[in-house]
Amino acid sequence: MIVPVILCGGSGTRLWPLSRKLYPKQFHCLASRHISLLQETSERAARVSDNGPQIVMTNEEQKFLVAEQLKDVTDLQILIEPEAKNTAPAIALAALFAKQKFEFQGEDPVLLVMPSDHLIEDIDQFGRAVSTATRWAGQGKLVTF
Repeated sequence: MIVPVILCGGSGTRLWPLSRKLYPKQFHCLASRHISLLQETSERAARVSDNGPQIVMTNEEQKFLVAEQLKDVTDLQILIEPEAKNTAPAIALAALFAKQKFEFQGEDPVLLVMPSDHLIEDIDQFGRAVSTATRWAGQGKLVTF
């Protein structure tokens, strides 16, 4: 089972003045006129996980934006970081949560950790890469793109 983990924090300083602390770039429609970078990431996640559950790691200030933008995701788990500590602690928290909630028949779920603000245009190639990575992960390997 693939469980996407979408990292959705950030201070909103890299794309200032459009991006702000309470409304960073992943909530903006930058690559599309219709959906935000976060929504595009969630759609990619749904496609490679057969519309399975998604975990979004965010902070207290952005949790309502995440919930609003991803209101159509059927099995959305929003985890709130108590304080920003960067990527590794966020992934560790998501992994502990996923193991507890989604462990099936003694098999660990495979986590697909993705930033919420990346643009990936070739979704089919992305899906093939995730499929290959999932096979390696199933053999106990750690795979990064």
